[in-house]
Amino acid sequence: MDQSTWVTALVALLPPETIGDRKHARAVEWLLGQSGMESSPVFRLSAFLRDGKLPGGRDLSGWPWFPGTAAWVTPTCLGILALKKCCRRRPSADLRERIVRAQAFLLSRRCADGGWNHGSARALGYNSDSYPETTGQALLALAGTYPAKLEESFRLAQRFLREQRSSGGAAWLRLGLLAHQQLPAVAPLFTMPCRTVPDTALTLLAAAAERGCNLFLE
Repeated sequence: MDQSTWVTALVALLPPETIGDRKHARAVEWLLGQSGMESSPVFRLSAFLRDGKLPGGRDLSGWPWFPGTAAWVTPTCLGILALKKCCRRRPSADLRERIVRAQAFLLSRRCADGGWNHGSARALGYNSDSYPETTGQALLALAGTYPAKLEESFRLAQRFLREQRSSGGAAWLRLGLLAHQQLPAVAPLFTMPCRTVPDTALTLLAAAAERGCNLFLE
């Protein structure tokens, strides 16, 4: 495939010296130029022609899995984390503005129970169920912001963690709760088997964060 996709955010999370300054800068530039199709003028015009009114939230802008499609929670979280790392290295008004818009998008997609689904908070007229992984990802991406708005989300994430049977889900929840100093005293990190390479990597990242080294936020 010769088309850039959501994995560009993972590359932008790396230190520039890992892939070279020029390639890293291109990855960041690509992220800044992407947003979900629901924030595009064409989509908003078609919504106006269909519904007779403009959809709200024109300043909310997440990231899609693939260019030209709707924004989703996971790629938006990864995009935020990548740009936040870049902004810590080299502060920029453009980066800060894009991060704020994406974080507002996440808050707009929060489910009624306080957590996050993969996409919309409602579907076919019903409230969507939250998932442990996406709830942990969203809390991690919202680190340092909106603490008063996230109390319900913290409680749900803590309950998810107590009931969690997936090492990957537990790792994301720990990373998200740790980012807000909301991790409760629970069972040891390595009580659940890691059955895949991503789950093993996430578990190691969560363990490092518990020792004070959250690589997503440094």
